[in-house]
Amino acid sequence: MGKISIDGVVITPLTIIEVPGGNVLHAMKRSDNGYSGFGEGYFSMIEPGAVKAWKCHKEMTLNLIVPIGCIRFVLFDGSDGSLSLGDFQEIELSQSNYCRLTIPPMVWMGFQCIGEENAMLLNIANIPHTPEEVDKKTLDEIDFDWSN
Repeated sequence: MGKISIDGVVITPLTIIEVPGGNVLHAMKRSDNGYSGFGEGYFSMIEPGAVKAWKCHKEMTLNLIVPIGCIRFVLFDGSDGSLSLGDFQEIELSQSNYCRLTIPPMVWMGFQCIGEENAMLLNIANIPHTPEEVDKKTLDEIDFDWSN
């Protein structure tokens, strides 16, 4: 799959500051591109090989960072009127590709733990989560091969 970019998705390289006793991993400042307010922050764990898909937030902007392990994110643009309608975008985040993935509302998202250890992501969202704000589909409702 080529380097397709979904309309509104931003990938921001982050800094890891090496210090004795354990590194400091930057996440987000109020002045950063992608920051659109603070609603909540949460961590999500995912086990090796597991896939969590598909979710589409109607209003929430996600800011995803992976401080532990490696996670492959797959995005699908199903929003009418978008320049990238029908496109997929993939990115793997880890400490070796330490970036923040900003996903605007109305982009479908799924993720998979790559590697042999549990992985953890941090989401810094602009609004608090509510069940009414998110749409969900089963894994097979969007045609994507997670085995690659």
